[in-house]
Amino acid sequence: MPKRHNEHISIKDALKEFVETNKLEKGLDKVNAAEAWAKLMGNGVNNYTTAVKLERNTLYIQLSSSVLREELSYGKQKIIAMLNEELGKEVIKKLVLR
Repeated sequence: MPKRHNEHISIKDALKEFVETNKLEKGLDKVNAAEAWAKLMGNGVNNYTTAVKLERNTLYIQLSSSVLREELSYGKQKIIAMLNEELGKEVIKKLVLR
């Protein structure tokens, strides 16, 4: 039976506890990483992005433009830092552009 709290807690705290109890952090990180990519890269890059996938600590980005892929490869560390800052924790350690 689930434990019940008699004191009042905020919805934020209740949801955080629910996520931790049911071990949903990894799934939420996957969704949040894809949203962070779309937000930070803007429409120009998103038009050429065909897939965003987070596996373990590696973010795989599928791009339809080889020129864009080459251009983004020069700033991988900066992109990783920006994405982790947007996510609020270090989720991504490696970025693979395909």
